[in-house]
Amino acid sequence: MPWYYNGPTWLMPLTMAIGMAVFWGGLVTVVVLVLRRYGPQHRSSGAEQVLAERLARGEIDDKEYTRLRDILRTH
Repeated sequence: MPWYYNGPTWLMPLTMAIGMAVFWGGLVTVVVLVLRRYGPQHRSSGAEQVLAERLARGEIDDKEYTRLRDILRTH
């Protein structure tokens, strides 16, 4: 080894740790955002789910269900 090589300094492990934290933090953030965007809970709104439950219980008929669903989707 040349005489001017002092070995790894404290800066190398620090930059590696910061780089790994940024990488894993970014990866976890991307996964969470994708799951929030395309997860099963976003396929229908909460109001539409309540409306579907009311239809299933027989509280409203088909015509009322479609009318209310269309109102919800336009707003």
